Amino acid sequence: MKITFVKKIKLDGSPCPKCNDVQEKLEQNDQLKFINETVIADERDSDSAGMVIARQYNVERAPFFVVEEDGKEPVIYTVYLKFVKEVLNEQTSAKEEIADIMDSNPDLDFL
Repeated sequence: MKITFVKKIKLDGSPCPKCNDVQEKLEQNDQLKFINETVIADERDSDSAGMVIARQYNVERAPFFVVEEDGKEPVIYTVYLKFVKEVLNEQTSAKEEIADIMDSNPDLDFL
């Protein structure tokens, strides 16, 4: 299995805050050892490796993970905790999952 972590540099040259948050979580939870490659999607350069990957898989938000296994189509994860649960097989709490989904979808709100 090959896991690629794609994080973004914004048009103004600053790092994506959500990408930094996910990077910190990967470090804190000793999960970076599972990441084979980290790629930057630089909004200032449409030909940067991460922008090319984002176009290839029609991904419009960062960060995201590309999980490749021999003989299977790559799977894209745009929600960190879903990636942790489904790929790394680690436990997550419902509260963490809801918070991550809400952070990833600012247009959503609880009723």
